[in-house]
Amino acid sequence: MAEKRRYKRYGRARKKRENWFTRLPLWSKIMIGIVLILILTVAVAYWYVNSKLEKMDRTEIKAEDLVINNEVRESLNLGDGYTNIALFGVDSREKNLGAGTLSDCIIVASLNNQTKEIRMVSVYRDTLLNLSNGTYTKCNAAYSYGGPVMAINMLNMNLDLDIEDYVTVDFSAISDGIDMLGGIDIEITEEELKALNYHLVGTAIAVGRESPFVESAGMVHMNGLQATTYARIRSTAGGDFTRTKRQRLVIEKVVEKVKQTDLKTLDAMINTMFPKISTSFTLTEMLTYATGYKDYVLGENTGFPYNDLMSTDTLSGYGSIVIAGSLTSNVSRVHQFLFGTENYTPSAQVQTISSEITSRVEAARGGGSNQSTPPQTNPGTQEPQQPDSGTQEPQQPDLGTQEPQQPDPGTQEPQQPDPGTQEPQQPEGGESQTQPSTDGETNPAAETGGGE
Repeated sequence: MAEKRRYKRYGRARKKRENWFTRLPLWSKIMIGIVLILILTVAVAYWYVNSKLEKMDRTEIKAEDLVINNEVRESLNLGDGYTNIALFGVDSREKNLGAGTLSDCIIVASLNNQTKEIRMVSVYRDTLLNLSNGTYTKCNAAYSYGGPVMAINMLNMNLDLDIEDYVTVDFSAISDGIDMLGGIDIEITEEELKALNYHLVGTAIAVGRESPFVESAGMVHMNGLQATTYARIRSTAGGDFTRTKRQRLVIEKVVEKVKQTDLKTLDAMINTMFPKISTSFTLTEMLTYATGYKDYVLGENTGFPYNDLMSTDTLSGYGSIVIAGSLTSNVSRVHQFLFGTENYTPSAQVQTISSEITSRVEAARGGGSNQSTPPQTNPGTQEPQQPDSGTQEPQQPDLGTQEPQQPDPGTQEPQQPDPGTQEPQQPEGGESQTQPSTDGETNPAAETGGGE
């Protein structure tokens, strides 16, 4: 009898445990189902994104390693409501995205968190600046010497910024991504056509695949190799000044295509490109930005230093450099461009650097120089004036009479001009100009390779 009672109690208890869900009201069942689906969705999304991010080189940047000028750190109005990011483009044939690699492309991207507008400022790689450690030389040396952390600190210290994150992309990743997007359309000049085809061979060898030459000037549908080469050539009039303009144009075209691309293609791009990207963003931060990528709008862009506030010169100990005539004036203007800050007063640190640059340049010129001042333009976002492409040709072999031969990428080296003996041309403006080259005397790590 006792065993029978225990059996009945056990049976009743088991019955309750099995039927608790069926006894719930309908609305409770629906709510529980929705919660479970949400949890499952988040878990799957987290797994998916995390599996993709594992392909990427992620570098954590500690707050104590960042250099932010005191006035910027203490200011409540400096770039308030903006997120500033450093973008670096490198040519790493050894797949190294850290120190020891040249940064051919240095861009400050500023996102207005309210309007979702993104503005870009290209910092000319040969600009004489403080690398953030008291060393004055071409600013692209910062990435070579100290990787993305030193490059960020260089930008923060010299431009009064508060950048905390970066994205570095190898140029081969850009080529892959553009191919997967189906190419981009860009209008090119005759001068750019010759330079592009001249350097296309070298890009093909570096990336490890072939590409047809571009047949004519005008509107061209470019594949990845062609667009990447176009963004890197600086042997046309304007040198690095016009090269940075081309880089920003390629970015604009890529963003336009990404917004129109289906999820399947984006997934394939992530799988291919992420191994060639380095960043400091966390998983949570990347998810936050990724969810609203279609809302972002690319606004105006410009170069730094500004054309009417700089000059170029070849100086003993520095090589061929870009000189901010007044760093303080340039910084004040770039804050107006990025943040709309009128009459911005640069920090004491920027004022000290500005005076030091002036002093060093004057001392170096005591031994002679080849100074030139770019033509004056509208100080807004206008690029240096360009010569008529019909009157000035790049110092290149004539490709109009001789068809370049496509070499076997595995057996033949690219037929590149010797950067130590050939100076890129500058924009005309009534005065002769000297373009920064890659043959600096005190900074070999930053002056070799890197660009066409």
